[in-house]
Amino acid sequence: MTTNDERVAKASKPGEDAMRLHPFYRGKTEVVPKCAIRDFDDFAIWYTPGVAEPCKAIKANKEAVYDYTNKWNTIAVVSDGTRVLGLGDIGPEAGLPVMEGKALLFKYLGGVDAVPICLDTKDPAEIISAVRWLQPSFGGINLEDLSQPKCFHILDTLRSQMDIPVWHDDQQGTATVLLAGLTNALKIVQKSIDEIKVTMVGAGAANIAIIRLLFKAGVKPENTIVVDSHGILHPGRLDIAAKQEEFVDKWRLCQITNGERRTGGIPEAMRGADVCIALSKPGPDTIKKEWVAGMAKDAILFVCANPVPEIWPWDAKEAGARIVATGRSDFPNQLNNSLGFPGIFRGTLDVRAKTITDEMCIAAATELAKCAEERGLSEEFIAPTMDDYEVFPREAAAVGMMAQQQGIARVTATRDELLRQASAMIKRARDLTQMMMKEGFIPPAE
Repeated sequence: MTTNDERVAKASKPGEDAMRLHPFYRGKTEVVPKCAIRDFDDFAIWYTPGVAEPCKAIKANKEAVYDYTNKWNTIAVVSDGTRVLGLGDIGPEAGLPVMEGKALLFKYLGGVDAVPICLDTKDPAEIISAVRWLQPSFGGINLEDLSQPKCFHILDTLRSQMDIPVWHDDQQGTATVLLAGLTNALKIVQKSIDEIKVTMVGAGAANIAIIRLLFKAGVKPENTIVVDSHGILHPGRLDIAAKQEEFVDKWRLCQITNGERRTGGIPEAMRGADVCIALSKPGPDTIKKEWVAGMAKDAILFVCANPVPEIWPWDAKEAGARIVATGRSDFPNQLNNSLGFPGIFRGTLDVRAKTITDEMCIAAATELAKCAEERGLSEEFIAPTMDDYEVFPREAAAVGMMAQQQGIARVTATRDELLRQASAMIKRARDLTQMMMKEGFIPPAE
């Protein structure tokens, strides 16, 4: 039988391997040609003088850039390094390995070409300007690891000013995957989403976006309790009231949540809850066993802090939680935004959507939940895994169809057409990687 010490040691192994393999490969992505180069004469086609003709075509019709360049499939992963994983403000250079990893997942799981861009500024106005300047070269923008509350202002401003989709994965991506997991967890415990009591531990960008999506999916605000680092949100939180303009979303939650008007901290907020969703301080002692024991029967606990969850899953189970999920791939029930963003952006790019709406995210969550349900739900299987090939094309097709229904897509296609295109793009990315490994262009890990 595996001991807790052995489980903790296993949980530390990915970090040890990362320190060995990152310097070995000296980065995780590179740029390679995608056009034929039969001989050096071809450079007259791809560069001067031949390239002048597509340039003139785009000058005459700016939308032609999607036909003549890779803009249609290229996004930027933009961060200032102020809220990286569970590490906090570590700076743009230290955040670059995460952005490279994100680009790797975009390519392998979604067939999307992603460029990591870490900005040497924390000023929201400068970040907004920098991203706007990038618009001609990219088909979409993925904001990443921006501290709050500025992340909300940056996202809202860019979405209102840009003609390409801009999304903040820490908000929308995480919310999508959590909603999918909750949908299936509730099926197992046979509880209705409009009746459950929900506790949210943490009031950062991810949890605020999750709350917004949960409300749209049927969770009642008055049955929801939110806890930040200073305690439960309620109308008497004078510290938030004094900064309403800065903490707009928090103050709104103070008004509409916590119908019982509870006060206190995490233990008081978790008492009697059917569901607890935590994206807060890394554990393993942020949430204690006795707090879990005080939850309702058949409790659902999502502890998704990185790199270590707020409580170890085995401790939560011992305390009485029926279903436990984390953000880690080495534990059952991984609820990580990597299940969301590759497929969501694939579908968004394939219909050239102008933005990514909550309804598109709910469509993705619904499809994710279906993928898992078709394979048979259990207490340790509430969401599909990254190695399930069908997940991402199906998610992409669902997103593309919803964008068309909402009238924000520039390209019209059937579900079957979207499914075929997404499948082909993702297969190409995976086959290319496997071929490069087989041929030695990607050397074997030491």
